[in-house]
Amino acid sequence: MKNNPVKPTLKTEIIPLVLLIITVVLSFYFYANWPDQVASHWNFKGEVDGWSSKTFNAIFFPLLLVGMYLLFIFLPYLDPKKDRYQEFSKPYHIFKASIIGILAIIYLAMGAYNLGYAINIGQIVPLFIGLMMIVIGNFMGKVKNNWFMGIRTPWTLSSENVWNKTHRLGGWLFMIFGLIIIIAPYLPEPLSMGLFFLGALALILGTTVYSYLIYRQEQKNIKK
Repeated sequence: MKNNPVKPTLKTEIIPLVLLIITVVLSFYFYANWPDQVASHWNFKGEVDGWSSKTFNAIFFPLLLVGMYLLFIFLPYLDPKKDRYQEFSKPYHIFKASIIGILAIIYLAMGAYNLGYAINIGQIVPLFIGLMMIVIGNFMGKVKNNWFMGIRTPWTLSSENVWNKTHRLGGWLFMIFGLIIIIAPYLPEPLSMGLFFLGALALILGTTVYSYLIYRQEQKNIKK
């Protein structure tokens, strides 16, 4: 697209577009072969705890993927800081492909499970979500100040220095949390749940508090 801040090309779009096409094609196959009611949600143990109609499940995920893809394409146009996207266009495209990819994998795993295949959702889905978190964490430090992507607190948005330092810390926390998600299904339930909530708390609360402390220190140094 002309004047797109992230400059999509065939190279950057081929993977998400192929995944979108595969998902849409599979939706017709799943709809034709699923039972009327299909498993749609699994608990922390990997046990089915939610059901819905095959019509909803066949349509929802393809529409979600298309919506997510269009969101990634058009969000930079709406950002007042759209010029900054050129500085992290590669991580942006990687994030886009990773998120579209994990959604497609979840849909494929759910589809195969409801066709009767012995799919261990409780292990497969955490594995790929964890890998996605690790990939995102690896590139988090390269994301520049913007309004839509990254760790956006009042303090990161107010200071380039605070933004950069918080995202470097956030990158490590994303990767650690990704590893926790991957190994959690193989640990005793109390330990896995404890590690999961500890990792989520460190990621959310840790980056927020850290950005505030860095900002306060920066302001003190300015006043000296």
